[in-house]
Amino acid sequence: MQSVWLFVFASLLVSVIYMISAYRKSMRQNKLILQQSNEIQKQNEELEHRNKLLQELNIEKQQIIGIVSHDLKGPFNRIFALIQLMSMSSENIGEDQKEYLGKIHQIVVDGLSMVRNLLDNRKLEDRGIDMHPEKLNFSAVLSSLIRQYQSLAVKKNIVIRYKPQPAIPIYADKLYLTRIFENLLSNAIKFSPPNKSVFVVVTTTVDEIEISIQDEGPGINAADQQKLFHKFERLTARPTAGESSTGLGLSIVKVLIDKMEGRIRYEGSGGKGANFVVNLKKQIS
Repeated sequence: MQSVWLFVFASLLVSVIYMISAYRKSMRQNKLILQQSNEIQKQNEELEHRNKLLQELNIEKQQIIGIVSHDLKGPFNRIFALIQLMSMSSENIGEDQKEYLGKIHQIVVDGLSMVRNLLDNRKLEDRGIDMHPEKLNFSAVLSSLIRQYQSLAVKKNIVIRYKPQPAIPIYADKLYLTRIFENLLSNAIKFSPPNKSVFVVVTTTVDEIEISIQDEGPGINAADQQKLFHKFERLTARPTAGESSTGLGLSIVKVLIDKMEGRIRYEGSGGKGANFVVNLKKQIS
């Protein structure tokens, strides 16, 4: 009988020791879990704080870009107007002065293009650019833009070769159309060497307009083609007269064309000129 009680007592003692050991182990695990939880919470708070700072910095960056771009636009426009007036009274201006005026004109147009792209990018990132479609004559819109860029092309002895088209009806936003083809024409001139041509070809089908803008510059190599239409991408090919580039033009073009439910593609290879082809829906009567 005594041996039985000893066995029961020993069993209880072992059980108590085991429970105490398990309790201590559980306490250590809970303490470790609590420490890990506190550490995770601390890391989350730190991450949240950093994200908040990044958001504030991004907002501040966009505000600075907006203010600077908007403030720069006014002086550029005034300089552009003065150059136009001086060019109109060019009878009293010598050849050297005409050359300098031409260079200033090119710099101002280049600067205005950069400002517009920065403002467009800010609008697209903030809330998008509202689309207000209307009935337009696409041929008239494109011809007007080509006339504007013809004077810039002349400064580099570049000819824009375009055969005026009969009226082509389109239901589209005029601002969208203007910004798309301003960027494409500007790039074609910017990346073309002097004494070359830019070819603008328009073809139509029953429901689409296809516009090809091709230059005789260095083209875009295979590696750079993978980066087309991305923001702030600097491609291998460089402007041929020291013009500036924000790396935003093609990305803005792609966004605006997508909003119009159109398409854009690149054709060509390095060394054979760049050719951008745009397809837009016509107005179906």
